[in-house]
Amino acid sequence: MHDVLGHRLSLLSLHAGALEYRPDASAQELAQAAKVVRDSAHQALQDLREVIGVLRGPVGELPQPTLADIVQLVAESGGAGMQVDLREETSGTVPDGVGRTTYRIVQEALTNARKHAPGAQVRVRVAGAPGHGLTVEVCNPVPVAAPTPHALSGQDLVGLGERVALAGGRLEHGPAAAGGWRLAAWLPWPP
Repeated sequence: MHDVLGHRLSLLSLHAGALEYRPDASAQELAQAAKVVRDSAHQALQDLREVIGVLRGPVGELPQPTLADIVQLVAESGGAGMQVDLREETSGTVPDGVGRTTYRIVQEALTNARKHAPGAQVRVRVAGAPGHGLTVEVCNPVPVAAPTPHALSGQDLVGLGERVALAGGRLEHGPAAAGGWRLAAWLPWPP
């Protein structure tokens, strides 16, 4: 629930903030930003309805995101003004569970980048093959302020670590050697 709504609401907040701090924007720019806010709010409500439906109904009724949905996720972030470079280097068909976990990793990383490093370029790389596993790496290559312990005390990286561990994988995050911030995960991908 946190992954889905957190991502959508952070996009909503970003666009609403832009409206607040751009009193000099043209009528067309204001209308476009208002449309993005309205569309994001509508999608957040849809997401909330789906989450509530899952909590009320049998497991597995609703379609879950897959690796293929990461392209749309990156496009949404680009629409919110983020500069995201996506590289997918996989061979073979990624199992649904691995794809879903990968999607959630990228979703949480983009949400955190938007919160903690607004305006920073983000690189997303997904690579792997059957029998070798799938690696997911999300980096802000320029130096940014590290998230404070308070900022990470919620469900953000803790919940993501739990999700990755349940999938049999590993998660690491922290300052990158060359500066910036790096989040990386490895997930098993059976042969």
